[in-house]
Amino acid sequence: MPENHDMLTPQRCCLMIVDPQERLMAAVHKADRVVRNASLLFHCARTLAIPVLATTQYRKGLGPFVPELEKLLAGVPTIDKTEFNGFANAAVREAVEALPGTVDTILLAGAEAHICIFQTAMGARAAGLHPWIAADAVSSRKKRNAKLALNRMQAMGMSVGPTEMAVYELLQQAGTPAFKAMLPHLK
Repeated sequence: MPENHDMLTPQRCCLMIVDPQERLMAAVHKADRVVRNASLLFHCARTLAIPVLATTQYRKGLGPFVPELEKLLAGVPTIDKTEFNGFANAAVREAVEALPGTVDTILLAGAEAHICIFQTAMGARAAGLHPWIAADAVSSRKKRNAKLALNRMQAMGMSVGPTEMAVYELLQQAGTPAFKAMLPHLK
């Protein structure tokens, strides 16, 4: 897959929030940071009309989304899976295939960085999409595993950066209605 080093644009993105569930997040390093930044990405996506998909990993065992995200993600297409690679799940593939044809970038947030985020990023690449990983909107139970996963994804040519970088790339300029709508979330 060719590397994609273009700036993020709303027309080219889909936000995928992966498995931020109560039982899992209770054990995740810096879970509050992950939830806060996933929420920021969600608000940006809603403001800019970027499609949002969400997944749960075996919801029966790991429970619902953490309460902060459960409220935000009400009404968002959410797919329960047992696969670590979201793209190995037929319902996820169908949801991605139904996205506008301009979407070529999957912006990833959630848990765990070294398992479901990494494998879903690999699945996105195999599907011809460019994964963009919001480094401070993902984590793992162990800090070291998250760091190694982010390093590996970056070494493989995937885009890895902070949430705020993604948000400001998507907003493109100050003073717009979208920028003003996002200001309360950026403070």
